[in-house]
Amino acid sequence: MPPRSHCSQGIVVDHHLPMDGRAVRARQVARAGHPPVSHGFAALGVYTAGRARVELAGEWRVGVGDVLLVPAGSAHRLLAAEGAEYWGLALWAPSARAAASGLVDPFERVRDGGAAVVSIPAARQAFLESLLQELAQASGPPAVRESLVTLVLGEVQRALGPPSGAPGLVSASLGYIERHALRPRTVAEVAEAVGRTPTHLTTALRRATGRTVTAWITLTRLAEARRLLQQTALGVEDVAERVGYGDATHFIRMFRRHHGVTPAAWRAAAG
Repeated sequence: MPPRSHCSQGIVVDHHLPMDGRAVRARQVARAGHPPVSHGFAALGVYTAGRARVELAGEWRVGVGDVLLVPAGSAHRLLAAEGAEYWGLALWAPSARAAASGLVDPFERVRDGGAAVVSIPAARQAFLESLLQELAQASGPPAVRESLVTLVLGEVQRALGPPSGAPGLVSASLGYIERHALRPRTVAEVAEAVGRTPTHLTTALRRATGRTVTAWITLTRLAEARRLLQQTALGVEDVAERVGYGDATHFIRMFRRHHGVTPAAWRAAAG
């Protein structure tokens, strides 16, 4: 089986899913003194019972019918929980298609200072939970899960309403990286695209997410590499070229550093 990890809020993440994690039903238990954590994927929690307090660029209270949005790279921790139960869903760096279609917009709003909690209307809550139940049991082609994830995020966007204003520096930078990471890119190119100096951008991105521009480019490339390894029969060298690595040896080294195994071994484990 591919490796799995657990974030501080109990969300189980399948590393072999580049865009759409598996929905998991979980119960929250606060841990005294637990430090904030951040991770390289966006995550959401759809609360179905109890209530909780979460720290994420401020303090938020969540209860039945609320969705907690945690952008990739955002430090957060559980402060308190009283019978809190929720569906957890993780989203690894999306492909250019996913970014362009607006799947990550709700998370970018949070990163830009918007509310991290979205209340789903009572009339839509049962439907949203049914989507998560289907996602938890989904099998077959990854496209099935992707469709369900799109519907889940569509419900969040519907409750959130239309966007207002232009994206902030961090959101604009990550959006640009997600759309163009598979091509050769440098910090200077990303900085020019968002109208800032490389030094300014590097400082802002590291301060907001704990990761550098180069690290985000690598995460996005590896997410696409996992998708290609799982969904296509391309050889490792071809995958390396598709995700922006001219040297397959360098690609294999980077993949092993992030996943603990070679691309070929990961593919075999992912089935």
